[in-house]
Amino acid sequence: MMTSFLFRAMDARAGIFLALLAAVILLVPAGNLLVPEDSPFHVPTYAVALMGKYLTYALLALSVDLVWGFCGILSLGHAAFFALGGYAMGMYLMRQIGSRGVYGDPILPDFMVFLNWDALPWFWYGFDMFWFAALMVVLVPGALAFVFGWFAFRSRVTGVYLSIITQALTYALLLAFFRNDMGFGGNNGLTDFKDILGFDIQADTTRAALFAASGIALGLCYIICRAITRSKLGKVLVAVRDAESRTRFLGYRVEHYKLFVWTISAMMAGIAGALYVPQVGIINPGEFAPANSIEVVIWVAVGGRGTLVGAVLGAVLVNFAKTWFTAVLPDIWLFALGGLFVVVTLFLPKGIVGTVSQGWTALKQRKVSASAESGSGTPPTAPPQSPAAPANIAGPGKGKPLSSEPQPAE
Repeated sequence: MMTSFLFRAMDARAGIFLALLAAVILLVPAGNLLVPEDSPFHVPTYAVALMGKYLTYALLALSVDLVWGFCGILSLGHAAFFALGGYAMGMYLMRQIGSRGVYGDPILPDFMVFLNWDALPWFWYGFDMFWFAALMVVLVPGALAFVFGWFAFRSRVTGVYLSIITQALTYALLLAFFRNDMGFGGNNGLTDFKDILGFDIQADTTRAALFAASGIALGLCYIICRAITRSKLGKVLVAVRDAESRTRFLGYRVEHYKLFVWTISAMMAGIAGALYVPQVGIINPGEFAPANSIEVVIWVAVGGRGTLVGAVLGAVLVNFAKTWFTAVLPDIWLFALGGLFVVVTLFLPKGIVGTVSQGWTALKQRKVSASAESGSGTPPTAPPQSPAAPANIAGPGKGKPLSSEPQPAE
């Protein structure tokens, strides 16, 4: 059953995307590890880490597109789930330092020794084991999303009000994690990582493996999102996005569908954060900043909301532009980002992928119409309506049912 569910995600578009992603996963590490440094095809280690960060951002954008593009939930707080997953991985990496820290304590991280902590807090127990940390990467953001969504969706909070509440959630976590007595490193966060699974985190092979892991996670989550959106569940989600009240009147428990996809999206964001931290080397409360969540929404809007592939493309393109602008013209980056969002809103409301897809569909329709006209010499007839769009949709008094039989006079 699960296999058939996942196979629904496979079509030409998904196959092309996954093939390109597989090529990137193979070629980038190979260019770093196998190609000599003096070769023009050599990929430097810093570029591997940078592109790995782009892949984690793409996964975060994918999680936002799942809830916003297909269910209509505009989240301005997904940075919270991303940061929680990152902190879970950061706690594991801090426990791996052991006595190699600045103060040489085999159990307490350096910041706890500096702040005169006597013992390890209870919520740090278990993070010396990778399997436990990996479990928390998924469970902590998922549990927070489930509790938050349970109350928000049952209360029928929607639209801009829900967006404001999600922004307030991430801001509250930002303030909490800034406190030194929370036990998460305060303003400085968690850093100075040494090992992951016993491998030197700074080694070229480890960097390449983390890049490949980010790409594989992105591919798997894309397949899951694609399977969800192409299933009957996905059709209901789109109905909730387009007409939530009508969907509820038809008997669907809308809050259950929204809660499910919201929780899945938060788990995906947590995985993205966990893969982000070892490649960047630090996690601090700044990752909770509401501006980060707003920036993710811009990535999705630029690439194309409701396309999945567009979210990935938008995240990579915008962050590549950010890397270039902050190095060459650092003073104008925020203006460029704001201008990009305005341009997309005015001239590309469907995003890059949505606009290209719409243009391609229109071009094919024109070709079909032209070939029909040249072949028959008569204008083409209107295509038959699909079963999903019934003929009599105007309602009583606003239209007549289409039928070949004569209608009685009124």
